[in-house]
Amino acid sequence: MTLDRLGLPRADVPTAFDHGAGSYDRLVGVNPGYHAHLRRSAERLELPSGGAGLHLLDAGCGTGASTASLLAVAPHARITAIDASGAMLEQARRKNWPDTVKFVHTRVEDLDTANVHGPFDGILAAYLLRNLTDPDGVLRALRALLSPRGRIAVHEYSVRDSRRARIVWNAVCAAIIIPAGRVTTGDATLFRHLRRSVLTFDGVAGLTERLVHAGFTDVKASTMGGWQRDIVHTVLGTAPGAGR
Repeated sequence: MTLDRLGLPRADVPTAFDHGAGSYDRLVGVNPGYHAHLRRSAERLELPSGGAGLHLLDAGCGTGASTASLLAVAPHARITAIDASGAMLEQARRKNWPDTVKFVHTRVEDLDTANVHGPFDGILAAYLLRNLTDPDGVLRALRALLSPRGRIAVHEYSVRDSRRARIVWNAVCAAIIIPAGRVTTGDATLFRHLRRSVLTFDGVAGLTERLVHAGFTDVKASTMGGWQRDIVHTVLGTAPGAGR
């Protein structure tokens, strides 16, 4: 489907990521804080004992940056990493991983038919919800996959609640992200989508409400530092039930 003036249809997002997969790591590598922020969200899960005996889900792993963040904070855990883009997963699989990391090509909506089984003790969902047609349904499904008192960390752009954040986001996209994406990949479609999808996505208050309505407890949000303050956030939620 061709990009129209309203933006990239959600169903076409995996294909757009397929097109940009070969350049993705190089592009995010020049984004100050990208990897450090992913790791901070993984740290906010507060996984015990280096993840020993735990099973974690990386929902929307892309080329593996979020997977590496989980592995850094939970080196003894089993990690299942999924993504809807086959080309992004191909890039991830080319990297060196321990046997405890498994990659699965599937949409998050299709986990029940993709041989991905819980319960999971923790879930990291980085830059995922914005690109889904039914984020509420996915959040409910992810909650059902968590063990009692298991936690989810939603790592996401959100600028709606901050005028300063919207101004900074628009300026960075116009001056850096979209031009760099066009030069690197020959097509700015994915990067224009990134800009629009962030601007139209939930504010932090709305995103926290989504998690509450999906059945998570102890929901709280934290932002990152630097120029991405009030732009990149971690929203944490806990599955109800007895303590682990």
